[in-house]
Amino acid sequence: MKAKYTGQCLCGAIRYTVDVEPLFSGNCHCRDCQRASGSAFTPAMIFPASSVLISGEARFFESAADSGNSHQRGFCPQCGSQLFASFGSLPGMLGIKAGTLDDTSRYVPQLDFHVASAAAWEVMNPALPKKPGAANS
Repeated sequence: MKAKYTGQCLCGAIRYTVDVEPLFSGNCHCRDCQRASGSAFTPAMIFPASSVLISGEARFFESAADSGNSHQRGFCPQCGSQLFASFGSLPGMLGIKAGTLDDTSRYVPQLDFHVASAAAWEVMNPALPKKPGAANS
């Protein structure tokens, strides 16, 4: 059976497969995601961590989110690609950066969130719902 979602880092040292649909998908426009990605937002999907099979070893950088909870970003120590995120407020869940998918057309965002801090030069999809803060607020 072919996995529903597959992806990798830039150098291929880390690969992942997921056989379930995401519990959530959206574009985060918070300042942390802007700084970490070097872009206007981070397109992300959230899965149960137990559903994600990872080959290779990611390193994680931990920071405090706006909520005060911990946020860990997983990246490849070889090429620096960001692949994953885990959140203190969502135990047992793992975020995957949609740009690392082998087939990026599989990413279908449900909303834009943290739009209060969106970059002034960004043009968002007007068809997506907007949240000024967190996706669950």
